[in-house]
Amino acid sequence: MEKLNMQYEYIGFAEIEIDDAVSSSVLNDINDTLSDYGIEIIENQKSILVQKIKDTITEMVYLEDKPPVSNSNYISDKLKQRYSYLASVFSEVTYTSIENFIILQKTERAKQLIGTNHLTFTELAYMLNYSSVAHFSSQFKRVTGITPSTFQRILNKRLENKQDVK
Repeated sequence: MEKLNMQYEYIGFAEIEIDDAVSSSVLNDINDTLSDYGIEIIENQKSILVQKIKDTITEMVYLEDKPPVSNSNYISDKLKQRYSYLASVFSEVTYTSIENFIILQKTERAKQLIGTNHLTFTELAYMLNYSSVAHFSSQFKRVTGITPSTFQRILNKRLENKQDVK
């Protein structure tokens, strides 16, 4: 931005606001440059809000402590908006629900924990705020197509194969 002599304001983590009007050709140049780093420009307010919702959910799922019991309260408190409004904007922009996004994030977190920790599935289900191991397992299978224990066996087999190669 400084190379382009553009005025901007740092708003927060990974977020800036450009003060100047930007021509479409300059915006394309910026987009091209930023895309090399996996960064995208979000221009409309609903898309910005959706990104904030996604960031809040990711933060919630990756908390060191057990995630909050009420996802909706956590998200609405964090973003200081009514949950019904947030859910409506999220589904309008992403064509999926906040609940589905939470399940996807919890599944990704579970995959990481299965691969790096020696937690039982009961401990994992508790840590990710599932009501039971069966509920955790069924959602995991619905997202990945395999059970958590099958996923763990695959990871263990790959680890064994890597060690055999060395």
